[in-house]
Amino acid sequence: MLMSKLFGERLKAKPADANLISHIFLLRGGYIRPVGSGIYSMLTPCVRIQRKIEKIIREEMEKIGGQEVILPVVVPAELWKESGRFEGVGSELLRIKDRTGRDMVLSMTHEEAAVNLAKSEAKSYINYPFMIYQIQTKFRDEPRARGGLIRVREFTMKDGYSFHTSFEDLDEYYDKVYKAYEKIFERIGLNVVPIYSDTGMMGGTGAHEFMLLSEAGEDSIVICDECEYKANIEVATSQLEDLHDESLEKEKTLLYTPSIKTIDDLTKFLQISQSKIVKAVVYYANSLGKAVIVFIRGDLEVNEAKLRSLLQSDVKALSDLKSYGLTEGFVGPNDEILSKFKVFFDKSLKGQKDMVVGANKTGYHFTGFSFGRDLKLKVKFDDLSKVKEGQKCPICGSPLKIKRGIEMANIFKLGTKYTKSMDMKYVDKDGTLEVPIMGCYGIGIGRLIAGIIEASHDDFGPIWPKNIAPWQIQICALNFNNASVKEKALEIYRKLKEKYEVIIDDRNLSAGVQFADADLLGTPIRIIVSKRNIENKQFEIVNRFSRESNIVNYDELYNFIDNFYKK
Repeated sequence: MLMSKLFGERLKAKPADANLISHIFLLRGGYIRPVGSGIYSMLTPCVRIQRKIEKIIREEMEKIGGQEVILPVVVPAELWKESGRFEGVGSELLRIKDRTGRDMVLSMTHEEAAVNLAKSEAKSYINYPFMIYQIQTKFRDEPRARGGLIRVREFTMKDGYSFHTSFEDLDEYYDKVYKAYEKIFERIGLNVVPIYSDTGMMGGTGAHEFMLLSEAGEDSIVICDECEYKANIEVATSQLEDLHDESLEKEKTLLYTPSIKTIDDLTKFLQISQSKIVKAVVYYANSLGKAVIVFIRGDLEVNEAKLRSLLQSDVKALSDLKSYGLTEGFVGPNDEILSKFKVFFDKSLKGQKDMVVGANKTGYHFTGFSFGRDLKLKVKFDDLSKVKEGQKCPICGSPLKIKRGIEMANIFKLGTKYTKSMDMKYVDKDGTLEVPIMGCYGIGIGRLIAGIIEASHDDFGPIWPKNIAPWQIQICALNFNNASVKEKALEIYRKLKEKYEVIIDDRNLSAGVQFADADLLGTPIRIIVSKRNIENKQFEIVNRFSRESNIVNYDELYNFIDNFYKK
């Protein structure tokens, strides 16, 4: 490839609307160009990287029996209505109509299309198990597109779907995909952390995410350094310290608390810690069509992902409680509240005594409330709190840490969520009709590219791992108009091209410009051809990883390059 012919420009200045390192270098290096919010065109260097990543993914998927298919981007809405997601998913799903007025969906994920295909082909137990996968464009009407390829609306993704006749078979294959993903990340040179995660809108019985630990990430990862417990904060749990002496049971007393509505105000008014207060948080559950109340210890926060999972419904916090017959700032647990509303109690409240709770009356709280004594109706305690840094690990009891991360991939045990709702069946050995069991497995290609830059860069540009760099070697020919420089540069260019991917800077530009552009392209090896080097019958070779410079003689060049790529 000749730099003079390479489509696209390298930019000197930081783009005004880019803040993340990956976004800055993808724009400056001529990898991507914005078309609209969260929508980008990819230029040649980025496409070359993407194709190499795709090749690695295909190789690893085929090793575990994956069969590549291509599913349609636009599908009839009937498929999503069958699964229940046409109404259940929010505005992220782009719903459109064709020219006949028929409802259509621009796919953000392909579970429905995969089941629709599989149910027409896999009608007998002898067809199972199998996995189909694709590398396909998707569209998610993301409200918070940001960070270049980190969070986009249109994106390329590898998604795979496996079908099984037993949960044991799903578990076994899930483990194979888990290991295949680890191999993919190892081959592309990205160090990720597998963690337990929330199934979210995908549903199912279990999930893992593969996270790149990075301050640029939006996800919070809970980590124990001692036992290697790792989980997304959406599903993470902890050992809660018992902050009270449960042997102390006091009389329940009505207390006048004028204009005291917040936890902070109540702690100051009563001179107590937040952990002695029962906080009420009221939500509206979409699938239930009514309000639900969560009671939790005052020093903790409700983990809405855990609540959504428990309810199997999206939720939103309610601020107008009056229309539901609730007294804002004074909602507390009693048998009447339990009989009128769907009520959840966090496990932090189990067995607690001498607590302060709302009296469901403006200006009043109860002190001395005991959960074992003051509620006649039986209640259940669930894990609904958000883990805080420093809490005890649920496995070994060591202090937990919270770090930022970027999700690179995810895998889910879907179970029968989609096959059952979409009436997919097969004939089993005994002639009965059974519902297949599914798993699904995704990797975001564009996000991988951005993640690699976040993890591997310096002040001057990306440092691409050898396996995925857009070119393996870049030749910088200084003063290309000089006959001897041009002759020698083109000679090694032609020779190296027989074995390696090479780009040569044949522009008659200054060394500073050529080196800056080479840094932005991040090619692992840079060969500098100059008049002085030629006079000394030498080449200068710069290692992009270490920035070390080596001077080699003419006859040493090819062995040096070969040895570099053997390591």
